[in-house]
Amino acid sequence: MPICVGVDGCKAGWIAVSRNNGGEIETRIHRTFEALVAHYPHDAIIAVDMPIGLPDRIEGGGRGPEMLVRKHLGQRQSSVFSIPSRAAVYAATDPFTTLDKWYDDHRKASGIAKATSIPPRGVSIQAFALFAKIREIDALLIAWPDLQGRIIESHPEAAFWRLNGEQHMALPKKVKGRVSPAGMDERRVLLARCGIDRAALKAPCPRGAGADDFLDACAVFLVAERFAAGKAVPFPDPPLKDAHGVQIAIWT
Repeated sequence: MPICVGVDGCKAGWIAVSRNNGGEIETRIHRTFEALVAHYPHDAIIAVDMPIGLPDRIEGGGRGPEMLVRKHLGQRQSSVFSIPSRAAVYAATDPFTTLDKWYDDHRKASGIAKATSIPPRGVSIQAFALFAKIREIDALLIAWPDLQGRIIESHPEAAFWRLNGEQHMALPKKVKGRVSPAGMDERRVLLARCGIDRAALKAPCPRGAGADDFLDACAVFLVAERFAAGKAVPFPDPPLKDAHGVQIAIWT
């Protein structure tokens, strides 16, 4: 089996979880996604908690995968954000220098999103906050199409649902923006049951990443292993593709 990697965005860039040759969990922080990809072997399977594939137009509540996985997640479905069209995601690409620019760019992206969706739909603040990281992966996949077969999109709550016997998690991971110890423990128990070492789950997180980022990376890491073994299931099945040939699917 090739090296498998689970990835989540974090304050420091990207947190990546993999197994070393001894089967032990290793966690690394990478500043850019390109640096992350370069760190692992050329045939590594990488599952990332970030939308991949951007349609030119949106019909309904998102690109397609979002709507399909939400119905399985119960009260956790709000964690699946609706991602707009490619034009909206690329509406404003300059770094944010002020809070006013942040809101101006959000309004600009929402305007384009409404013009390229049926029915017209703007962009949530939560989804807008992901745009820079979405573009980071998107640009890499377009520049190097050979990466498209081994970098896949997943979603932690969809992954937990699959790992939990297709039952959504009972407790939230966060409550009012703060990490919920009970929800985190529920996920640690499930990850341990699915083969993540308990010592790794209790270890301090690397600087620049939160404990929730680490658990999310662990969840999608297990999806990467399922994908490498031919057991992962995509939503939709078969996956869609955008105008650049980039696959659009949430793998579980």
